[in-house]
Amino acid sequence: MVFKKIEGFDNLEFDYISNFSGGYISRNANLLEQLELNGLTQLILEKSVFGTPIFKLGTGGNKILILSGIHGNELPPQIANVKLLNNLINAYLFNTIYFIPFAAPKSTMMNERTFNSMDLNRSAHIKNSLSNLIIQKIEELDINFVGDFHSTARNSTPGFESIFSSKSPSPESFLMANYVSRDVGSKLIPFDYAGSSYKGAIEDVCNLKGIPSITAEVLCPFASVGKGTVEKSYLQMESFLSYFGI
Repeated sequence: MVFKKIEGFDNLEFDYISNFSGGYISRNANLLEQLELNGLTQLILEKSVFGTPIFKLGTGGNKILILSGIHGNELPPQIANVKLLNNLINAYLFNTIYFIPFAAPKSTMMNERTFNSMDLNRSAHIKNSLSNLIIQKIEELDINFVGDFHSTARNSTPGFESIFSSKSPSPESFLMANYVSRDVGSKLIPFDYAGSSYKGAIEDVCNLKGIPSITAEVLCPFASVGKGTVEKSYLQMESFLSYFGI
């Protein structure tokens, strides 16, 4: 993957993970009204028309991924991810942070959970699925740690604010999740072994490959943005980064 410089943003680079997943995110009114439409945010939306963009800030140190939008109708973390990138754009970083605000822009545009009828958090193990392409890029870029950010509705799974992790075969997954759980008050959900509950989650596939990862959930009705949910997702992201001293 060859990252490209972006004119007007000296320390920001980007590339595409796929070119078949693009969408006009601005058509999702529930999401759009929560975004500050400055130059950087508009650039992110423009790049998302043509596929799944990945953005890079910083060099050296740990390589960390902030991921959201695996489910297109889970809006708070996608908004929080854009805000986080905006807030870190001029920061001096001793680590390398990658951002995927919209994993499946087409799904976000349509406010749908699935991408072409596929649940991307049950298919990361399926070769060349969109979520598997994200896994491939995580490996290609030698990313060290992954935070995958979601929202969950009442009477769904898990149905409450939480942090998922596993203790094996990547024990730091549990340490990261425990840190975030204690820091922001999200309930810790640890599994003894990655993928023991179901297959194909980004978090589990990463952990099985020896890349410590967590999944963070905030409570919000699907396809909408509840009061305070963007802020809580943002706090989870901040806490995840603070584990690494960022």
